[in-house]
Amino acid sequence: MSRNFQSIAFVASENPLAQEAAHRLSALYGNDDVDQADIIVALGGDGFMLQTLHQFMDTGKPIYGMNKGTVGFLMNFYREDGLRERLEAAVENVIHPLEMTAFDQDGEPFESLAINEVSIFRQSYQAARLQISIDGTVRLEELVCDGVMVATPTGSTAYNLSAQGPIIPIDAPLLALTPVSPFRPRRWRGALLRNRQTVEIVALESEKRPVNAVADATEVKSVVRVLIRESLEDKAIILFDRDHSWDERILAEQFRY
Repeated sequence: MSRNFQSIAFVASENPLAQEAAHRLSALYGNDDVDQADIIVALGGDGFMLQTLHQFMDTGKPIYGMNKGTVGFLMNFYREDGLRERLEAAVENVIHPLEMTAFDQDGEPFESLAINEVSIFRQSYQAARLQISIDGTVRLEELVCDGVMVATPTGSTAYNLSAQGPIIPIDAPLLALTPVSPFRPRRWRGALLRNRQTVEIVALESEKRPVNAVADATEVKSVVRVLIRESLEDKAIILFDRDHSWDERILAEQFRY
């Protein structure tokens, strides 16, 4: 879909290379205030892109990233020429984050959003003992592990992939439930869930085996129960070049050896 972005706002990570790129691009294309801009161009790596998507969630402003970091899976290639044409021809993807509600030992809830994944990790040297329910039905009575995560399609190529979880196309209505170093049941490798299902994770022996819950960069310590579901209302918009689309990257990642 062709668009016409008249005003661009550049935001950059603290990386000196990203800051220098923002200065050069601002000189070429101008740099409008983010509140007034039609589109936001983020310069940095995947971590900075996640911060930017969180910051401008639900504003309706599309985010186009150019890689000035390390991995850059969520970013487009950095190039200074023809930027307006690239923006107008880019492919739009809508991301719905996960909603995490984590309860501590006093029953106090802590809420946060996750674009990549919600993870539950052991806090001490002892393995976690977790019970997993889907839509109110217990599906795994006990999982002894270092942790477990629920990953979105966007996050499926991040920590989920390093834990041997499946890669999910960005427009697939699925979530990945992936264990981290499972000890019992040893052969359980996780599950694919519909994106409208609710995951509940209960920490068994929470005082003896404390666990923390993490939604992207937000951590809640010593939780006893965590509810995870995809948000129906919140959304972020991310743009990719047509010749470097998310679908192409997913296919390339799956055939990498």
